[in-house]
Amino acid sequence: MQRKNLFKLLATSVALALVPTLTSAQAYPNRAIKIIVPAPPGGAIDTIARVVGEKIGASMGQPVIIENKPGASNNLGTDVLAKSTPDGYNIGIVGGSHNTNKFLFKNLGWDPEKSFEPIIYTHEVPLVFAIYPQIPAKTLPELVAWMKAHPNDAKVATSGRGSAQEMAAEMFRMASGTPMLLVPYKGSSAAHPDLLAGRTALYIDTISAIQSQVKAGNVRAVAVSTKKRTTSLPDVPTADEQGLKGFDANTNGGFLAPAGTPKAIITKLNTEINAALKLPDVRTKLEAAGIEVQGGTPQDYAALIKSDLAKWGKLVKDAGIPAE
Repeated sequence: MQRKNLFKLLATSVALALVPTLTSAQAYPNRAIKIIVPAPPGGAIDTIARVVGEKIGASMGQPVIIENKPGASNNLGTDVLAKSTPDGYNIGIVGGSHNTNKFLFKNLGWDPEKSFEPIIYTHEVPLVFAIYPQIPAKTLPELVAWMKAHPNDAKVATSGRGSAQEMAAEMFRMASGTPMLLVPYKGSSAAHPDLLAGRTALYIDTISAIQSQVKAGNVRAVAVSTKKRTTSLPDVPTADEQGLKGFDANTNGGFLAPAGTPKAIITKLNTEINAALKLPDVRTKLEAAGIEVQGGTPQDYAALIKSDLAKWGKLVKDAGIPAE
C-alpha cells in the first residue's frame, strides 16, 4: 500500500513539474522573438533571417526582431546567442564558420554542439572558383598548372580566419598540391577590388557574393565547390568533375537556440520555419541570391553539424593550421 502511494506521489510530482514547461510552450509566442545574426547586414544568413523572420512573425502573430552582432569571425554574435535565455525568444542563425571556429580559436566560450539546440537546417551556399580573367586558364586543371608555373603570383583571397573561403582554399591546396599565398580580407566586398584588378589570382567565393561579377564578365568562373552543379551557374562544372575527386566545400547553416530551450518550442519553431521555406516567394528570393534552400528536422541539422565538425576538424589537423 505504501509502495502504491509512493508511486502515485512520484507521478503527481513529475506531472506538476511539467506544467510550467507545457504551459509556456502552449502560450508561445506571446511577445517579440529576436533573431541574432553573427554577421553584418546583407550577407546570406542575414538575408535568410530577414526573409524567414518576416514570414514566421506573420504566422505566429508576433514581431520578429533581427539583431546583427558581427565580429571576431562570427564568434561574437554566436557567443551572445549561447549565453541568451533559453526561452524561445532568443534564437539565431549561423553559417559555415560555426563548424570551423572550434578548431581555429582556443577560447571560444561556447561549443558548437553542447551550447545549442538545433532548430532547422536552412541553407547551403556553393562556392565558386573565380579567377582574374587575364589568367590564361579556362578550366580548373589549367588553373592548377598556371599556379604551379607562377608560384609568386598564386595569391588566393579569403574572407579571413575561419571563413568558408579560407577553408575551401585550404582544401584546394591539400587536394591539388598547388602552392599558394592566402591573402585575408574582411569579407567579399573588400576582396573583390583586388581580384578584379589582378592583385590576387583566385577567390573561392560564395556564389551569392560573386555571381554578379561572373555574369558581368569581370571574373571567370572555372569551377564550383559542391558535388553537384549549382542552379545559379549551371554551365560551370564542379571541382569533382574536373579531377579533384570528392571535393566538397560550401557554407551552410541554419537556426539554433541556446541549450536548454524547451523541446516543444524547438518543435514549433521547426514547423514554422519549414513552412516558410516552402513558400514560393521565399524560395524565389533566396535562390535569386544564390542560396540553396534546405529544411528538415532538428535531428537532421544536428547530424549535419556533427558531420561537418569531423570534416573540417580533419582538414585543419591535416593542413597544420594552428589555433589562435
